[in-house]
Amino acid sequence: MVEQGKGLWPEHIEVTYTGDQSKDVRQMLKDLQNNVLSAVILVVIVIIATLGSRSAILVGISILRLIFDGYPGDIFNGNDGQHGCSFSLIMAVGMLVDGAIVVTEFADRMMSEGKPRKEAYRVASRRMAWPIIASTATTLAAFAPLIFWPGMMGEFMKYLPITLIAVLTASLFMALIFVPAIGSLIGKVRPLSDKKKRQLIQAEEGDITKLGGFTGRYVGVLAKAIAHPFKTLLLSIAISIAVFMGYGASGLGVEFFPNVEPVGANITVRSHGDLSIHEKDKIMQKIEQRLVGLEEIETLYARTGGSDQVGYMRMNLVDWQVRRKADKIIADVYSLTEDIAGVEIEVRKDENGPSGGKALVLELSSRFTEELSDAVRTIRKALDETEKFINISDTANKDGIEWQLLIDRSNAARFGADATLVGSSISMITNGLKIGEYRPDDVDDELDIRVRYPEEKRDIGQLQSVRVKTASGLVPVSNFVEQKAVPKVDVIRRVDGRRVVQIAADMAPGVLLSQELPMLMEQLPSLNLSKTINIQVRGENEDQAESEGFLQNAFLVALFVMAIILVTQFNSFYQALLILSAVIFSTVGVFLGLMIVQKPFGIVMSGIGVISLAGIVVNNNIVLIDTYNVLRKEGMRVAEAILRTGAQRLRPVMLTTVTTILGLMPMVLEVNIDLLDRLMEFGGPSTQWWSQLSLAVAGGLAFSTLLTLVLTPCLLMMGENIKLWYRGVRKVRATEIITPTPTT
Repeated sequence: MVEQGKGLWPEHIEVTYTGDQSKDVRQMLKDLQNNVLSAVILVVIVIIATLGSRSAILVGISILRLIFDGYPGDIFNGNDGQHGCSFSLIMAVGMLVDGAIVVTEFADRMMSEGKPRKEAYRVASRRMAWPIIASTATTLAAFAPLIFWPGMMGEFMKYLPITLIAVLTASLFMALIFVPAIGSLIGKVRPLSDKKKRQLIQAEEGDITKLGGFTGRYVGVLAKAIAHPFKTLLLSIAISIAVFMGYGASGLGVEFFPNVEPVGANITVRSHGDLSIHEKDKIMQKIEQRLVGLEEIETLYARTGGSDQVGYMRMNLVDWQVRRKADKIIADVYSLTEDIAGVEIEVRKDENGPSGGKALVLELSSRFTEELSDAVRTIRKALDETEKFINISDTANKDGIEWQLLIDRSNAARFGADATLVGSSISMITNGLKIGEYRPDDVDDELDIRVRYPEEKRDIGQLQSVRVKTASGLVPVSNFVEQKAVPKVDVIRRVDGRRVVQIAADMAPGVLLSQELPMLMEQLPSLNLSKTINIQVRGENEDQAESEGFLQNAFLVALFVMAIILVTQFNSFYQALLILSAVIFSTVGVFLGLMIVQKPFGIVMSGIGVISLAGIVVNNNIVLIDTYNVLRKEGMRVAEAILRTGAQRLRPVMLTTVTTILGLMPMVLEVNIDLLDRLMEFGGPSTQWWSQLSLAVAGGLAFSTLLTLVLTPCLLMMGENIKLWYRGVRKVRATEIITPTPTT
């Protein structure tokens, strides 16, 4: 590069990069890394408060080690710091410590009961091995189908499941090998009061009815719930139905991809007239002069000319923290240019994601091509009247004429002329006749050598006076050529052999295509279009349907694989279905969270969140039911086994849930905390990307955990009651639930 002031770069020339995306990429990666750090700190604080500093050190080392495991997996898959991977690490911070928390908590409980630390961690790793393996396998089964997502959207999102699978697989070895090994060296009994120690002993083998504290209150509520398991199930179903109906009545709707604040916008200026390049340039200068005054525009790059357009502008905005929303700035652009006659101005924000063009694309076809132009005008008028659609454009022939030269071949033959000779002569008036090529020494591309008439003779009137050279001499082309004006034809497009035209439009700010498209399709029959016109909906609706279909299939495949794993683990179809029921109820939390923050359901982001939940929410149920089965094998009665399971597993269930939610909380709240620069930002583009997915996982997990702690024990009791009823034995009464098993 030539330095400023030397060689080819004079001092008065300033170079500005108008399309430099590296700055935005670096900022987004920095924000995501800040969120990873914030998530790790929040998780470690919770572990310190509940399990002590030494247990927190074990979990913290596991987090850092697994994050380092995640990045090599990303690079191996051809991805160096892609922001989807950075978010997957944020999402994994709360998930990957679940196994480590379960092992550490179990060992901490045993050390508090007096066992040596080596023995405690050895028993904990063996006792919790199969539940951790099963929970990790079900989580991997949920994410694995996402790797096979086809199309552009699949290429964009595939790094999320790849990174999570790599990190979660490594977390299995960390929880079962690394944590017990290090814990046996540095583990230490937490200082507990006599009251706390008595509570731990009571949860294991004492009188469960006299348990105090938060755990005691939970056991009391659980005892009442399992006394009426069927009523508890009906109440849960009623709450779920109420949430789904409430979301449907809220009118929040469905969107394909989240709306993220852009860094700039593209302005396209069109005109239906045949303008010279100089006339187009004057129009572009006029628009440019009006927009330069907007202080929120950082750089404005303009280019005159182009296919079927007056020109193009690139508008880069200043940083999002010091300006208004892009929608308001774009509204100002329209108001500043609305009085410019004869042009059509289209302003489109940058698409932050897989670019699929405009939201609405209507594809019109007909056997009678002359009817397409009228149909396009009618539909465009209807779209303009709704004010819900903006940036409307179409590919129909625009108003204008083009000149056709019809050659009378018999007359031309009499003069010794032909179509090729006429074409070459006419080229002298228009673009010139190419006679050769030349490549200068200082360029790589060849230049055409063309011959044309002088500029003053290159006009439409010269078509009648052109003479062609024949064997008989120069002959006027008017002797055998008829000049005819016909409607202008720009481009002929065909799909599957059919002549088609398209109408495309973006949605106005705050308007969802999923809500407006059904009303538009109902309106089309009333527009009195020709019956030969066939209309197909393309664009975002087509991409949305494709992604929705894939995610539904991926969800079913994930459930099927998880069911196989659970049946293998527990050897019980009922318990496997009981665990999978948490997946269904977790979706209630997704829609409840969306209603609270007033956001639409995102097909891509919220859909991935639901699939992610399928693998996450079953983990707590696996741990609960595994403990229940162990207690039952020891001879404990059903009701007491359920209550002791709840008392013993309450802390690890709450810890795994809280750590996962806290890891996602910065994204849920759309806050970026920069600890190094001591800054806190709200509503940044990097957080807007993943807000829907984070909210889906956090909301669904919170709701499903509440049900797990109450509904799962009730379903266990209901299953036992069904067995007793089938055998003709009376069911367990409420008065018997809190009666402890006699000790020998």
